[in-house]
This record gives sequence, C-alpha cells and structure tokens, in this order.
Amino acid sequence: MPATAGEGRRPWWRTAVVYEVYLRSFADSDGNGLGDVNGLRGRLAHLVDLGVDAVWITPWYPSPMADGGYDVSDYRDIDPRVGTLADVDALLAEAHAAGLRVVIDLVANHTSAEHPWFAAAVAGGPGAPERARYFFRDGRAGGAEPPNDWISAFGGRAWTRVTEPDGRPGQWYLHLFAPEQPDLDWDDITVQEEFDDILRFWLDRGVDGIRVDAAPAMAKLPGLPDAGHRPGALFESSAWVDNPHWDVDEVHEIFRRWRRIGDTYDGDRLFVSEAVVNGPERLSRYVRPDELHTTFNFDYLKAPWDAGSIRAVIEGTLAALAPVGAPATWVLSSHDETRHVTRFGRVSSGAATMGFDASAPADLELGLRRARAAALLTLALPGGAYLYQGEELGLPEVEDLPEEVLQDPTWERSGRTARGRDGCRVPLPWSGDRPPFGFSADGVQPWLPQPESWRGLTVAAQREDPSSTLSLYRDALRLRRSLHGLADDAPLTWHEVGPDVVAFDRGPAFRCVVNMSARPLPLAGLGRPVLRSGDDGDALPPDTAAWLVTG
Repeated sequence: MPATAGEGRRPWWRTAVVYEVYLRSFADSDGNGLGDVNGLRGRLAHLVDLGVDAVWITPWYPSPMADGGYDVSDYRDIDPRVGTLADVDALLAEAHAAGLRVVIDLVANHTSAEHPWFAAAVAGGPGAPERARYFFRDGRAGGAEPPNDWISAFGGRAWTRVTEPDGRPGQWYLHLFAPEQPDLDWDDITVQEEFDDILRFWLDRGVDGIRVDAAPAMAKLPGLPDAGHRPGALFESSAWVDNPHWDVDEVHEIFRRWRRIGDTYDGDRLFVSEAVVNGPERLSRYVRPDELHTTFNFDYLKAPWDAGSIRAVIEGTLAALAPVGAPATWVLSSHDETRHVTRFGRVSSGAATMGFDASAPADLELGLRRARAAALLTLALPGGAYLYQGEELGLPEVEDLPEEVLQDPTWERSGRTARGRDGCRVPLPWSGDRPPFGFSADGVQPWLPQPESWRGLTVAAQREDPSSTLSLYRDALRLRRSLHGLADDAPLTWHEVGPDVVAFDRGPAFRCVVNMSARPLPLAGLGRPVLRSGDDGDALPPDTAAWLVTG
C-alpha cells in the first residue's frame, strides 16, 4: 500500500503525476475488442516504467454506454464487459504493491436513464416520490414546450418529454448531457445519502481518490429560471456568469459534505474535480480548504501555442490558488479533448468547446514538436500533472474515422455535423506492425479502428529508441523525481529571455526554457541542458524546450 501522508513530507497528490486510463481503449485481455480491468492489470508495468505516481480510471460501472460509461446504471458494481469487482480488488492490490495509487471516476450529476431510480420515476407518473430525485417539470405552452431555455452540452435543448404510464405526453425531465443521462436533484436528501454510501463503498474498497465528473453541474438555481441562451448556443461554460445551471454557489455544500467523509479515511484520499468554469478565481472555490483537494486546469489545456497566453494562464492559475493553499494541476489532453499533437499543429492551436474542433488541417510534424516541448513545460510547473493515455507515444487525433463507427452522442445530437470525441479515444497501439497493435488478440477488431500509420508509434517501437517521445517522457519523469527544484516542489520565478519565450526557475538550480519564437534561441548563459525536447546544439530551435541546471 502507498505511504500515508504522515510517512512523507507532503500529501502525495500535491505533486503527483496521474495517468488517465480511458479503460475501453487501454488494453483488451479477453478478445472482445474492448479494453478492460484485466487488460490494465497486465499493463501496469508500462506505467511503472513510465514513472507516473497514480492512475485515474474512467467509469467502469454497469452502463448502457450511451456516453462511454458516463451514464451509470449501478454505482456499486463493474460492467461485465470490462470485469468484476474481484478483478478490481486484484487491480488495487497489484497497483498498490507497485507503488501506484488508483483514482476512480464518480458521475454524480446524472444517472443512466436505465438506472432503477429513473425507471421508477417514469413509471410512477406525476407526483410520484421517485420523481423528486430528478428534475421532472411541467412544460410551458400547455405542456408542449420545455420548462426553460437550458441547453445540453451535447447539443440541443436540455429537456426531454416523457410518455406517462397512461400513454399521454407528460412532464419533461432535465439532462444537461445526453437524454439518456437524466440530472439528479441534489436538494433531495435521498440523493445525498445514496452518494454518501457510494463514496464509502469505494473508499472502503481501497481506492485512493475520486474524480468528480461535471462538478459545476450538480446544483441548480431554485425555480430553474431561463439562462438566456441564444438559439444555437454552444455549451461554453468557461464564459458563463451567473448561470442558473452551472457553477451555482450551492454546489460547494455538496463537496464540503464529501470532504467530511473523505477525511475520516487514512491514506490521504484525494478528491479532484472536473470543473470548466469562468476563470481561475471561480475554479479556486472548488479547492478551498474544506472542499475538494485539486481540480483540473482547463484554462491551461485550452491555451494556444503562444508564449504570452501560456504565461498568463500559469500566472493566473498560481495567483488564484495561492490564497486557498491548493496545488495547481496541469493537463494537455483528455478523453474529452482533441489530442494536443493535432491541436498544436493547427493555425488556431487553442482547444474548442468540449474538444469538438472543426476539421482544420494540422501539420503533425509541427504538432509533435510542440507537444514534446509542452510535455517538458507541463512537467516542470509546480504542483501536479495529468497525462492522457497515449500522449507519451505522441499519438495524434484520428480525424478520419468512418462515420459508421462514430459513437460519441454529439454526432447524432448535432445532426451529424460535429464528430465529437471518438478521435481521441482510439485504442492504444502496444506492439506489432498492423492493427490491433497488441491492444487485442490478432484478428480482433477493436471497438474503434486504429490507423495503419501507428505502426511506428507503438510502445514496442519506441521503448528502446532514446529519441522517441516515450523515452522523453520517461526521462522527464525520472528527472522530476531527482532534480532540485522539481523534486522538492520549489516555487516558480520567471526568467526573462524574450517575448516569445517561456522561461522560469524552480529553486536556485533548475530552469525550464521553451522557445515559441520563429528563431533559434542561444543557450549560452542560460545553464547546462540536462534534457531537451528537440535537437542538440548550442541553440534551442523553435518550438522546443530544455531543462537546464543553473547552479
């Protein structure tokens, strides 16, 4: 079992590098084309060799899979397609024995429409006590129109009308995501107590942390007033102010309740939120001392490849978190966002809402060069970092998936105009020179097809190549544990080099320099390079980074 906080200098999560496993796409152990718990168990050695501290696993609960497992029908079990509770117990034991902590996903804003609660609510009809657990409301215009103007993150309105038990059109229910994901009403005491018990179920089982999905959605303004969304509006929560269904202040009472539960457990258990809100100050409210411990940093993820923009995000993040004493987290990609190799190769290199980028051309050679530099930048910043599976291989977004294989609900909800997130969820390539590249047994078709071009990006192809992206990540994570300034989590101080260069020191002897200009940057006088993302030489080429020792 990993050491407790009392056995180390600081809580593990303050500086942890956490590796996100999108379970369906990590490794398939039973030949059904779908990644599973035992596939992850069989590849733990890769994570240990890489040098990460923890693994975050996307939802593994029983689910109809309307949204990749984020529509949960049973919170205390494992979907039989990916394993059993016994497999999970074995995974926890093996991960802990290898020095890895395990963080799981908790989807608490909504259930599946196939959850027993929701089935009972629909069957019970208007006024049934089960409907109080969700947002069932009468419609406007005599019932024919939704109760308000709220919109879904996946496109369209956030309300669906039910057919009542007597066969007539009836009330509407709220779903800020897909119609198959009805929102829970967190004002209901039954909901609160149910999730108290769910938290204890998993913490008792030995998980080291909980990632809170869609955290800002979990409270709504009383009365459910209109939000003022214009026709065709996108779900741009990072721009919303005083929105009645997102980042409502009462949401923090839920997290204070959860924190009180988590604090009764030893082992320094972690709560981390997914909270796309309007700016660092609003984000910092989720990590006040009596709430969650850390939160994902979407401003950093969405920043374009521009020195001024990236420096402003870093400064804003650190300044906002300092008063509440929470560490920053830094992330470049996830299962919801366009892979940053592709994003950084575009003229417009910032991330779009929910990762649904337009199909703009990408220079993948440029994108990979910038992605390698961004890895050194990210891993040199104070606090923790999240890596998305496959970024250590330099995987690009798969932008040419056939339409008939697309599964993201956005594809249909948008009228087949937004391809959604399937392109960043294609199964990992492990070995071999043709699909399924060791993800599944030879001859098995993975749930999403892999490009033939990935033959040179497999783990096996990169493992022994000192210039590979995999080797760069391994070297960076090893040095992060040993270099003064990084290992002891020293504060950041900027080092002024030029307007198109991001350069900073951590302690008296470490410096990170990222050249975002169009010209080589001489390294003379900046320090002795110990790791570089690009060519060796006396200068740092454009779109590359270096770690230097200055003392």
